[in-house]
Amino acid sequence: MAFDLVVGRQDLLIDGKRVPAASGRYFETVDPATEQSIALVAEADAADIDAAVRAARAAFEGKWGRMRAAERGQLLLKFAELIRQAEDEVVTLESLDAGKPVATIRRQDLPAVLDTLTYYAGMADKINGQVIPTRADALTYTVREPLGVVGAIVPWNFPLMIGMWKIAPALACGCTVILKPAEITPLTALRLGELALEAGFPAGVLNVVPGFGKTAGAALAEHPDVDKVTFTGSPGVGREILRAAAGNLKRVTLELGGKSANIVFPDADLDAAARAAASGIFFNSGQVCSAGSRILVHAAVYDEMVERLVARATAIRLGDPRDPATGMGPVVSAVQLKRVLDYIDIGRREGAAIVTGGTRLGEAGYFVRPTVFAGVEHDMRISQEEIFGPVAAVVKFTDEADALRIANGTRYSLAAGVWSNDIARMHRFVRKLRAGTVWVNTFGPTDVRLPWGGSRDSGFGREHGDAAIENFTEPKTVWINTGL
Repeated sequence: MAFDLVVGRQDLLIDGKRVPAASGRYFETVDPATEQSIALVAEADAADIDAAVRAARAAFEGKWGRMRAAERGQLLLKFAELIRQAEDEVVTLESLDAGKPVATIRRQDLPAVLDTLTYYAGMADKINGQVIPTRADALTYTVREPLGVVGAIVPWNFPLMIGMWKIAPALACGCTVILKPAEITPLTALRLGELALEAGFPAGVLNVVPGFGKTAGAALAEHPDVDKVTFTGSPGVGREILRAAAGNLKRVTLELGGKSANIVFPDADLDAAARAAASGIFFNSGQVCSAGSRILVHAAVYDEMVERLVARATAIRLGDPRDPATGMGPVVSAVQLKRVLDYIDIGRREGAAIVTGGTRLGEAGYFVRPTVFAGVEHDMRISQEEIFGPVAAVVKFTDEADALRIANGTRYSLAAGVWSNDIARMHRFVRKLRAGTVWVNTFGPTDVRLPWGGSRDSGFGREHGDAAIENFTEPKTVWINTGL
């Protein structure tokens, strides 16, 4: 049943209440598929961040801090159930805000949100310490305690899913959260905050403060009473957050950019490789930090792989995200549209060949045709810089050493894919790749049970699994003199 959505004016969510920004300012959000206004959203700045931090600190020191871990787990399960019941509304909001096809949200984003919540609901009462024998006259043990107030800054490419990657483990650990969604995709974050209250989370446990990075984001990163910042976004902003966090030496986790290599050897299943390579770059209009934007293909099968990629790209149905048959929607904003088209022009000027796509579709909406560049050289900007759009750069290599040189030859190290039926080669190659995640004969799947992250310009720290528990807790050592 379709959800009849009326968005209207959206205020901040602080201390369990929807409130206007202290400044009284609002900003407009736009549907990327139509360029039409969706809503006016309250614009948080430093004063609102301070109010949210005070509310989060009070909740942490109060009822939330006294709650049993098993009770926190039950609230997370209730939260998941309410999101499941509100599926039509949540999916529609995400599609309107981010231009994502509804079919994609139902297939990937929403199930990932629910899986993340249920996984960490089960973890809430299993955050254990250890008894560590040291001396006969002492009982010594460790406990893990919640860090406190967490600032979670979420990007616009997966606002719902990445938002929950941060919310669920932080709450499971007993922290409180100030969620700062990207200003161009704030709507599902605000709805999640309301559903959390409905589930029974005390006021102040989850606060949602839409606003701009240079005001709301900077204030959150700098705030002296925030204990942890978890950020997903660009390397440039990540560096700014690190500098801001130095004031009180708050803990920081950064998941940043990528320029992931998807490497196809001549003995690979080319049909499967082409299918996954196309999905790896065109999924979510290429707006994925781990997108396989560099497709490295052995010279022996290069031309055939380019042909297969072109066939896949031209078969993608580009259009209305609310149509269940749509395979790819628009990029998220006019700014992103210009960025992607500018990079396409750069690739053309650098001498790469556009074999399909390369243009905007229509005059309304931020649609870019799926684009494949052939004849790409490793040192071209379209092979080195993150475009964050539906643009594949197909690079030729000659042997394993050449492939490894190219694959490791960027500032990023988030993810990579390897396609081969030679098991010895796969093990050998995986060991040498600089990537936080390596997929073999597939590309792109993630799971909340597995660590996720990279190094260099891809950030540091890991999300998911046990790593997230470490992100939001710290160990305490207890030494009891037994007098023996």
